[in-house]
Amino acid sequence: MIQLQVNGAPRQYDGDPEMPLLWYLRDLLQLTGTKFGCGAGLCGACTVHLNGEAVRACQTSLKDASGKKVLTIEGLAPKGDHPLQKAWAAANVPQCGYCQSGQIMQAASLLKQTPAPTDEQIDQAMSGNICRCGTYTRIRAAIHSAAQAAGGGAQS
Repeated sequence: MIQLQVNGAPRQYDGDPEMPLLWYLRDLLQLTGTKFGCGAGLCGACTVHLNGEAVRACQTSLKDASGKKVLTIEGLAPKGDHPLQKAWAAANVPQCGYCQSGQIMQAASLLKQTPAPTDEQIDQAMSGNICRCGTYTRIRAAIHSAAQAAGGGAQS
C-alpha cells in the first residue's frame, strides 16, 4: 500500500507501484491541471512538487512518491490567488494555456529557492519547460512581477 499526501490530503494507492504519478493524479484523483506532454520528462507540462521540489510527474513513479507530499497546480492556491497566478494573468502569459500549470509549478519552485531571481536564473530554471506558443519573455516578466509581489524584489 502506497501512502502519500496530495494537496494536503492523505491518499493511498494499492496498485502498480511503477505507475507514473501523472496518471494517478489525472485518472484516479481527477486532478487534470497537471498535463501530459511528452511522457519523457522533457517538456515540463507535468511539473508538480514532490516534498517541495519540482519534478516531472510522468517520470515519477508512485513508489518514488510513497510517503511524500505532492503539490499540484490545484493545490498551489485553490482560489487562483497565488502571486504567480496573478502575475501570469496580468502579463497575459497564456495563449493556448497547455503548458502553463507546469510553467507555474516550476516558477514556484524557483521563487521558493531564489526569491529575487535574475533573468539568467529564471532562464536556467525554466529551460526544461517548453511553451509551444513562445511566451518566454512574458513568463520571465511574470516571474519578476510575482517575486516583487511576494517581497523578493526582482533583478534583471
